Amino acid sequence: MGDGAASVRRLAGERTDYLAGSLPDDAPTDPLALFDVWLAEAFAHRDEHADPPEPSAVVLSTVALDAGGAARPRSRTVLLKDHDPDGFVVFTNLDSDKGREVGTTPRAALLLPWYPLQRQVRIEGTVEPVTAAESDAYWAQRPRGSQLGAWASHQSRPIASREALEAQYAEVEARFMDVPVPRPPFWGGLRVRPETLEFWQGRPHRFHDRILYTARADGGWERHRLQP
Repeated sequence: MGDGAASVRRLAGERTDYLAGSLPDDAPTDPLALFDVWLAEAFAHRDEHADPPEPSAVVLSTVALDAGGAARPRSRTVLLKDHDPDGFVVFTNLDSDKGREVGTTPRAALLLPWYPLQRQVRIEGTVEPVTAAESDAYWAQRPRGSQLGAWASHQSRPIASREALEAQYAEVEARFMDVPVPRPPFWGGLRVRPETLEFWQGRPHRFHDRILYTARADGGWERHRLQP
């Protein structure tokens, strides 16, 4: 039996018992209230245990259409930078793959995986750009090096070498020497307006807790417990 088969056998035997908590039937009627509690607890756990290292890390999934029109889902990890009743905000190069994909198919899914707490939150909804003022406000908070990197990188495009990439950064660094770095016209925020939020809490025997919130037309939410 080859090494690959042995690796599969080892993975098949992996087991973790989930004992961290539960989701009560009387969970908040507003999912954002529960989200705020869970996000705060993820940061508190990080501050105490250095885990998870990035509590605001979120897997963003978009849809690309191939030449034949077939939908191809694509995922990557980004950082959640804002959230409020209007939605969940990330910032990116809008000419990147994800930026162009939501321009064609303005829908996305988000996943926040808080493994040490044996929790995850899934969010699905429509996508829209944030206002220029919102993008400007966040851009002004970014470290200068990150601002220069945004100008230097033609995100998602091929490049010949790391050396060529560093040369692009050096050119941008020289261009903006001793002056504030303006926000590029191709860089900004994307807001996912949630239609559903699902809270998942690990429980023993894979009998996990799942609470699903679905947006109503009147702005409220319907709450359902899902079977694991």
